Amino acid sequence: MVIEFSGVVSAPLDEVFAWHGLPGAITRLTPPWQPVRVGSEAGSLRDGTAELVLPGGLKWIAAHEAAGYEPPHHFVDRFSTPVLSAVVPWRHTHRFEADGPGRTVVTDRVETPVPAALLRKMFAYRHRQLAEDLAAQRRHWHEPLTVAVTGASGLVGTALTALLTTGGHRVIRLVRRAARTPDERTWRPEEPDDRLLDGVDAVVHLAGASVAGRFGERHRRAVRESRIGPTRKLAELAARTPDGPGVFVSASAVGFYGSERGDEVLAESAERGEGFLADVVGEWEAATEPAAAAGIRVVRVRTGLVLSPRGGVLRLQYPLFAAGLGGPLGTGKQWMPWIGIDDLTDVYLRAITDRALAGVVNAVSPQPVRNNDYTRVLAGVLHRPAVLAVPSFGPRLLLGADGARELAFADQRVQPQRLLDAGHQFRHPWLRDALAHLLGATPEAESTGGPHAVRHGAR
Repeated sequence: MVIEFSGVVSAPLDEVFAWHGLPGAITRLTPPWQPVRVGSEAGSLRDGTAELVLPGGLKWIAAHEAAGYEPPHHFVDRFSTPVLSAVVPWRHTHRFEADGPGRTVVTDRVETPVPAALLRKMFAYRHRQLAEDLAAQRRHWHEPLTVAVTGASGLVGTALTALLTTGGHRVIRLVRRAARTPDERTWRPEEPDDRLLDGVDAVVHLAGASVAGRFGERHRRAVRESRIGPTRKLAELAARTPDGPGVFVSASAVGFYGSERGDEVLAESAERGEGFLADVVGEWEAATEPAAAAGIRVVRVRTGLVLSPRGGVLRLQYPLFAAGLGGPLGTGKQWMPWIGIDDLTDVYLRAITDRALAGVVNAVSPQPVRNNDYTRVLAGVLHRPAVLAVPSFGPRLLLGADGARELAFADQRVQPQRLLDAGHQFRHPWLRDALAHLLGATPEAESTGGPHAVRHGAR
């Protein structure tokens, strides 16, 4: 059977075709709800090979066919995993056609016995993601930069590095093991090498122990020590590196505002709150001061609840809500400052490229919701009920009293005022749209001719 899926992208033909050959393209196009990770990318659309790792260690190997390579109009890959390719044959032709000035029709033609219904939402996601990535990269265009990133293998780091490399930038991953490639450098957080940031235009510092966990002494120490000392050392190194980075972007968190702020609208100018996380975040942000004192533009990205089925709270909630076992936390009245993973990577991209942006930036959607509303919307997107409320004692058993108060029941109505004042464009400011995109639930009918138009057919 031959199946075709088409979408229209508001970008020139040559640009759209070339984007697919850049490092990170396959990562950006892999739907986050699928239990798949990118093992390796194809070095060439002409004759390279990409590898996707499936559950149980199974591998999907996609080999590109030289005979099907004709830039900028099409390239071809086929499933070439031994034995499995005989059971599930797959030949995928990627076609690109100009559709007037600055518009391209992207068509995925797949020869496979897999039913079209099982593939439809995957290709709808790919076309939306391609269009939105190209639009974001155009909004925040900058001549190619060399960007050093800590935490590059984490949830945010994986998405961000792929967005950067498909935007034409070079990413140097700062890793805590021996470097294996020219785009890796060994980073010792407590004593970084003096040449670690040589030739680097920008630093993005994402590394830090997960905040999630029971708030015992060991966990508190790990959260604090993985952030404050390493951040200060890296900022000091940036400050003393000759011709070093011009911008230092550091992760931060809305925990700065404390956990019990109620209906108070919290813009970046709001005072620091109380509690363990508020204290840690205050010290964490202060640790970037050596870079700022040296004249480096410093951006502190105060992040809210990051939504992605690949990690964080949504990864835990997705199977529960899909099974109809979800529900609100406690009273459900607490405000949740959330942001979709792609909107967060756009904020980081802007922080790197926008010379007018400095200081604290709240990285949250402009449309925060209460936990009750979050629960209702997530259940609605998945077409499931959500009536099993989680009693307050549940999170307290798992996280301890302090952890439950500062994480599960945190009540923060955070507003991204700096971004709004700068005219920042969010991809998915509304929760329903963000969750539908991330979970593959966006109706096809909503795309009927705009930049994200999607058409499907089979024969």
